[in-house]
Amino acid sequence: MGYADLRELHSALNTATDIAYSLESTPSAQETEQILDALRRALDAARALGAAHGATGCSTHPKGAVDPLYGDKYDPLPPGWGRCLLCNDGRRRANAQRRGSR
Repeated sequence: MGYADLRELHSALNTATDIAYSLESTPSAQETEQILDALRRALDAARALGAAHGATGCSTHPKGAVDPLYGDKYDPLPPGWGRCLLCNDGRRRANAQRRGSR
């Protein structure tokens, strides 16, 4: 069990709980979608607790943090990028250096 996995699980469950307790009798479509997103994150984190590659699915950083933009439909990651924040951060830095050297 990795600390990052457990922290992600706590965060996702707290988010879902906060949203659920603030709901009115008839939740909006946006509120329902927010709860579903938080519960999906919680489910992914719970599955990762026992997985060999952790929540990141990364063989290099199996206990690393999950990129918060992973699965974000409004600000998606580029195609081919995974869940690992450490690997994605390296990609971001490499892209920034390439843009800066032009």
